[in-house]
Amino acid sequence: MFRVGGSTGSAIGPLLAAFIVVPGGQGSVLWFSIAALIAIAVLFRVSRWYAATLVSAPGHSGRSGAQRQRSTAKAKIVVSLLILVFLVFSKNFYTASLNSYYTFYLIQRFDLPVQTAQLYLFLFLAALAVGTLFGGPIGDRFGRKYVIWFSILGILPFTLALPYADLFWTGILTVFIGLILSSSSPAIIVYAQELVPGKTGTVSGLFFGLAFGIGGLGAALLGQLADLTSIEFVYQVCSFLPALGLLAVFLPHVRAEQASTPEKANEGGPSSHPTELRNPSYSDRP
Repeated sequence: MFRVGGSTGSAIGPLLAAFIVVPGGQGSVLWFSIAALIAIAVLFRVSRWYAATLVSAPGHSGRSGAQRQRSTAKAKIVVSLLILVFLVFSKNFYTASLNSYYTFYLIQRFDLPVQTAQLYLFLFLAALAVGTLFGGPIGDRFGRKYVIWFSILGILPFTLALPYADLFWTGILTVFIGLILSSSSPAIIVYAQELVPGKTGTVSGLFFGLAFGIGGLGAALLGQLADLTSIEFVYQVCSFLPALGLLAVFLPHVRAEQASTPEKANEGGPSSHPTELRNPSYSDRP
């Protein structure tokens, strides 16, 4: 839900640019600072509520997470986290190419006006939000590793076709790319949290901070490449990025390994049962 909120806000951005910023000028952006101030006040209240709930939750202990962590070799955890970071980097690298340069690509190749190009960008970003929303439940139902596989490799045919499509199919392809690509976002985060139980803040900081920051640097590199060549060439190069998703083959099946035998599943008492690999603050809520 956290990712859906961010993706939805990003999707609305191009609509605001098309219908408010472009006609009204840069000064019209200042009015949206009021929404930011309201969000700060709301999040301040949420943070205080969450801190109180986390401390008072029954069974909240860092030790149980450490006990569960022994079931997976430390070296495998490190390797798996590095693979996940690399996958998020490649995913965000490609997403950055569309977030930052899609409108310029449409304007240059199809001679679209700015407002129309912004609407096409909205379709892509809205697809990201919808894919994120459905990616979480699908990962819960069928397994996160399979969602990661499908998400990163499933878009490869669409990304390879995008640089050669006409305007109509460009819009269709980017919608499918957004839907499929974003479905892995919740799966990757929760998969990493299950690899390192009890370290929710550390894992979230790693992927929301480092990985997305590196993706931002990738956008700058793509801009440099576009200046040296062309935007069309950038999309031809980026179309092969999803092939890096083959690295997902090295990811372990976390839940299967932790529940391979009844003895392992019961080590450390009830708190180490594999079905409880979630934030303990939510485990006893009605």
